[in-house]
Amino acid sequence: MEVIRQAGAIRSLVQALRCSGKQIGFVPTMGALHQGHLALLRASAGQNDVTICSIFVNPTQFNNSDDYKLYPRTLTQDIELLEAAGCDYLFAPDQEEIYPQQPLLQFSFGPLEAVMEGEHRPGHFNGVATVVSKLFHIVHPHRAYFGQKDLQQVAIVKQLINGLSFDVELVRYPIVREADGLAMSSRNKRLSPEQREVATSLYKALQLARAQLLQQPVASIKATVAAYLASINQLTPEYFEIAHPDTLQPVAEVRDVQEVALCIAAFVGPVRLIDNILVNLNRL
Repeated sequence: MEVIRQAGAIRSLVQALRCSGKQIGFVPTMGALHQGHLALLRASAGQNDVTICSIFVNPTQFNNSDDYKLYPRTLTQDIELLEAAGCDYLFAPDQEEIYPQQPLLQFSFGPLEAVMEGEHRPGHFNGVATVVSKLFHIVHPHRAYFGQKDLQQVAIVKQLINGLSFDVELVRYPIVREADGLAMSSRNKRLSPEQREVATSLYKALQLARAQLLQQPVASIKATVAAYLASINQLTPEYFEIAHPDTLQPVAEVRDVQEVALCIAAFVGPVRLIDNILVNLNRL
């Protein structure tokens, strides 16, 4: 695997690969890689001739400076994992390479960014859209792979691709979980052993809600989940939502739709975690 740090170098490489007829898959990450990331890489390797991964901890998508400072940075270990997973190229730029000037452009995603992550992390999706746009221009892939754990981010990127006519196929990959159900996340590295146990409560809350979808009204399900989360020490819930899987707007009655997204965010100690599950109501 070759590690490339300059945008010009990766552009030249990709241009040559595309001219030779190669299909390019791209997995953008912020590093601190885990098996969820590696699943994206394997999916790309199975569908493309060349797989490029990027590692860049993007400062513009953090609305909490402490979260940015504490975000795990494990480049040496990440390179070892990528090499073992068969990644072809790693694009690992420094901040000045991506942001030679302070970004001034502003993105608006309408109702999609007014709920859940957008509501609780103002400016977050503007930062996501900025860096994804830059990476798409630099890497110019045929396909880009994003994990379902960041479900709202996937919806934002889809809208970005459609709105700006990026010539790239978006591939959403299912959440990869630990044996106890905890969604794999780079932030899990910051959890103490006790907090790690508490963190499983997010997935348990989603399963609790799933079991009641056809038996209880939405308001009652939300109340049940809220009561359950309130009983967990060291856990501070931020939101739980039953939403449309595409628009991510709140669903008032599940009988009005065929599928819902159950989405949750909470702090476990100082670490903010998110999770979701997609439920086809016809299969319950």
